[in-house]
Amino acid sequence: MSKPILISGIQSSGKLHIGNYISALKNFVYLQNSGRYQCYFFIADLHSLTSDFSPSEKYKQIMDIALSFLAAGIDPKKSTIFIQSQIPEHSELTWILNTIAPFGELKRMVQFKDKASRQDDVNVGLFDYPVLQAADILLYDAEIVPVGEDQVQHLELTRTLARKFNSKFKKIFIEPKELLTETPKIMSLSDPSKKMSKSVPETCVFLDDSPEAIREKIKRATTDSGREVTYHPETKPGIANLIRIYQGFSDLTAKEIEHKFSGVNYGQFKKEVAELIIESLRPFRAKKKLLSRKIGSVEKIMDQGRKKASAKASQKMKQVKKVLGLSKK
Repeated sequence: MSKPILISGIQSSGKLHIGNYISALKNFVYLQNSGRYQCYFFIADLHSLTSDFSPSEKYKQIMDIALSFLAAGIDPKKSTIFIQSQIPEHSELTWILNTIAPFGELKRMVQFKDKASRQDDVNVGLFDYPVLQAADILLYDAEIVPVGEDQVQHLELTRTLARKFNSKFKKIFIEPKELLTETPKIMSLSDPSKKMSKSVPETCVFLDDSPEAIREKIKRATTDSGREVTYHPETKPGIANLIRIYQGFSDLTAKEIEHKFSGVNYGQFKKEVAELIIESLRPFRAKKKLLSRKIGSVEKIMDQGRKKASAKASQKMKQVKKVLGLSKK
C-alpha cells in the first residue's frame, strides 16, 4: 500500500525569517523523515505575484527558497521539490476550479479581508489566491496538508471545490485533510499581537541575519512588566513570544523553559534566546553558503523535481479534461 501524499509550499516573496523556519522548514524535514508520507514541497512563486515585487529580484528569491529547503534538510531523494510556475497545470486547473468556485465563499476569506485592508490596489489574484491553492493540492491527489490555524479556512474551500467537482462531473478528486502543526506561532518582536513579518525587517529575525544583528534584534524585543520568565500569553505577550522562539529551537516545553530560567532576568534570558538562535542556525547557514556556490547543481535538483511533479500533474489534468469533455483520451 502506497503512502499518502502530503503537500505544502512556501512563497518566494523575500527572505525567510525564524517563524518560517520553525513553522515550515523544520516541520517539513520532520514530516519527510517520519517516513509516513510521499512528500511534495514546492516554491509558490505564482502566489508571490499577488504582492508587489521586482522582476529583476524574483528568480533570486525563488532560488533562495530552494537553497533554504535544501540547507534545512529537505532531501530530494526523499521528497519531491519543485517550482510551482514550472508546472503549467497549476494555472490550468485553477481556471477550471474558478468556474465552480462560490464567489460568496471567496469574499468571506479572512486572509483576503486582512490583506486587502492593508493594500491600496487590491488585485484579482489576491482574491483568487485560495483557488490556486486548491489547485496546488488537488493536482497531486494529496491526502494530507500541513497547515496552521490561519490556513484551515483555505483548506475547507479546497474540500468544497473537490466535492462540487466530484458531484457535478465525476469523483476524481480526493478531499484532503489538514495536519494541524503544533509549532509555536512566532510574533513580531516589537508588537507580539501581530505575526512576525518580513515587511517590517527591524522586528523580524531573518535566517541570513548576522549573529550581531540577531543579538541586537532580540535585545530590543518588547518585554512586559515584572521580572519572571513565565509563559502567560495574555498578560505577558512579549516574554511569551520569546519563550515560543526558544521552544521552537530547543524543542523544550514552555514549562521546561520556565523551570530552566527560574530566577533569570529578562536581559539574560534575551541573551540566551539570541545565542540559541545563532547556534541552531549555524549548520543551516554553513550548508546554504556551500550550496550557493553550486547553484547549477541546485537548479538540476529543481529540474528533477519538476519532472516528477510534472508527470503527476499531467496525468491528473488528462483525467480532468476527459471528465469535462475537453478531450477524448
